[in-house]
Amino acid sequence: MLSRLMSGSSRSLEREYSCTVRLLDDSEYTCTIQRDAKGQYLFDLLCHHLNLLEKDYFGIRFVDPDKQRHWLEFTKSVVKQLRSQPPFTMCFRVKFYPADPAALKEEITRYLVFLQIKRDLYHGRLLCKTSDAALLAAYILQAEIGDYDPGKHPEGYSSKFQFFPKHSEKLERKIAEIHRTELSGQTPATSELNFLRKAQTLETYGVDPHPCKDVSGNAAFLAFTPFGFVVLQGNKRVHFIKWNEVTKLKFEGKTFYLYVSQKEEKKIILTYFAPTPEACKHLWKCGIENQAFYNGRVAKEVMESSAKIKREPPEIHRAGMVPSRSCPSITHGPRLSSVPRTRRRAVHISIMEGLESLRDSAHSTPVRASSHGDTFLPHVRSSRADSNERVAVIADEAYSPADSVLPTPVAEHSLELMLLSRQINGATCSIEEEKESEASTPTAAELEALGGELRALCQGHSRPEEEQVNKFVLSVLRLLLVTMGLLFVLLLLLIILTESDLDIAFFRDIRQTPEFEQFHYQYFCPLRRWFACKIRSVVSLLIDT
Repeated sequence: MLSRLMSGSSRSLEREYSCTVRLLDDSEYTCTIQRDAKGQYLFDLLCHHLNLLEKDYFGIRFVDPDKQRHWLEFTKSVVKQLRSQPPFTMCFRVKFYPADPAALKEEITRYLVFLQIKRDLYHGRLLCKTSDAALLAAYILQAEIGDYDPGKHPEGYSSKFQFFPKHSEKLERKIAEIHRTELSGQTPATSELNFLRKAQTLETYGVDPHPCKDVSGNAAFLAFTPFGFVVLQGNKRVHFIKWNEVTKLKFEGKTFYLYVSQKEEKKIILTYFAPTPEACKHLWKCGIENQAFYNGRVAKEVMESSAKIKREPPEIHRAGMVPSRSCPSITHGPRLSSVPRTRRRAVHISIMEGLESLRDSAHSTPVRASSHGDTFLPHVRSSRADSNERVAVIADEAYSPADSVLPTPVAEHSLELMLLSRQINGATCSIEEEKESEASTPTAAELEALGGELRALCQGHSRPEEEQVNKFVLSVLRLLLVTMGLLFVLLLLLIILTESDLDIAFFRDIRQTPEFEQFHYQYFCPLRRWFACKIRSVVSLLIDT
């Protein structure tokens, strides 16, 4: 019976699962993994498949059976995280947007970030003015179809491509004009680089909106960018908080708290309510990870590690852009198995339908406003019906910095206690007090006698008492040190066992507590990434030498 159980256990461990990962160019990568395979193993397979070395900016996203988004954790089992029936479907996406994408070392990395931001533009996550929208779309055209050619590009050719959820004929003409007159001669790499430089200047660059409500019940969207925490309502950015001003992130049930410390020691607590406890926990996890990446030394060390890459640039094959929005492809490195597929669909959809589209279901949570019909983006109709209507981009008026100023909080005043005391050192005494002091003052002979008695007492009793006190203090200190050492060892052992995959009810209960989750994402993960960066730096130095 024991051998039967062992054989059954080994078969369950050796079971293989099929995984399909949708890439940024809409192709799909399919592989098989073991039951106990960690997220890091699958991520390394993808990076090897894409010939990607600057991998710290990317991640794997999936949706659980309850339609809640998650980022795949690299230290945990893939099968246990997904909690769904195979075959598994996930998405390869940019998780941490580079603060300066144009400064990335390799062109393949810039190209993948370009594809991600192009998706953000199409799905309505990247808001911009009409002029900026036309320029970004023209860069995409130049990168993917090349220079304007009258023989290949008849009048109205830009209308056959979809860059935004909806746009007008006027915007299409502006896109074609910029592409025809201003971008001629630019290579795909140059156009993509200019696209990235323009995109990073927009307020919603790197925004992945989380739907919430504020304390007044108004719909809002929270997001984390390379520069700080953002709150959006409608198509306006109402709050922007730099990462160095965020002191704490906390969640309780559906409630998310953001602790902010601004100038003049003003402390603010922003409170928002997520749709579900799971959504609130996901929001908190994203905030903790983004703060650790951008506000610490991780982002800087990632850039320093990228600067040390020395290899021949991998070749990138960009397929020409065709109507119905077919995405370009990448030349991939060696892989286990890959099933590329280009998916085409109609693009005349509303902005929110773009966010909810099934083709990007593993990337975007369905988002709908719950108050007065407001949404993350403004409702805009095509101007083919009415030439005076606006296009599906943010309004042309300039953004006012006053819109992002936090409300003035109630100042936390500290009570200043004014202690008035008598200045004894400088006070004069009365005549009676002087007489009493003179009467109570001992004479010189009395003082000498008292001094002799005290010296005798000290010589007879001070040394043994001092030795006893010293021994007692040393024993107490020794006991404290031993106790603290044992507690430290037990704490390390508990952390190691809790962070492991040991499936025991006691450790499962600990892992599910908010305190452990906060420790895991706020301290353990950044420390692990810091050690990994250091190890990679040392290995690269050894290889160079």
